[in-house]
Amino acid sequence: MSGHSKWENIKRKKAVVDAKRGKEFTKLSRNITVAAKQGGVDPDSNASLRLAIQKAKEANMPKDKIAKAIKKAKGGAEGLEEITYEFYGPGGVACIVSCTTDNKNRTHSDVRLVLSNNNTELANPGSASYIFSGGVPSFTVKLSSEDQAKLDKIIEELKEIDEFDEVKSNAE
Repeated sequence: MSGHSKWENIKRKKAVVDAKRGKEFTKLSRNITVAAKQGGVDPDSNASLRLAIQKAKEANMPKDKIAKAIKKAKGGAEGLEEITYEFYGPGGVACIVSCTTDNKNRTHSDVRLVLSNNNTELANPGSASYIFSGGVPSFTVKLSSEDQAKLDKIIEELKEIDEFDEVKSNAE
């Protein structure tokens, strides 16, 4: 009767659900911390913090985790850092990846792994950022459909990293 244990089936399903919830709570917690750092820890005067808390409550995030995220922004716990990584993707398109993390080494390793799996590597700091003066690319690159598909795959894999915030590129 191998594989017919009801508890084993429940345990497997619960593990999947718990992993998804944990990943979602991590992102929500990071959003709360970043919002509190940027606009203050009072939700009444900080609209982005109020919105982040509202989203966390909608996802049934416990109050103690919300409070811990706000405390982290005040400096009561280890802080978060904003890091940017630069790389040149398929077709020579310049890309900048923004991440918010509490562990630079882990994030660097994760980003580097995604890029190396897609035959791309990190560029030197400043080598791609000069293209984005004021946050807007000074010129754009038209990619072939094959290169665009490769870039989309890289971006999707980067989005799976917990610390990922956004990616900017000068692709059309």
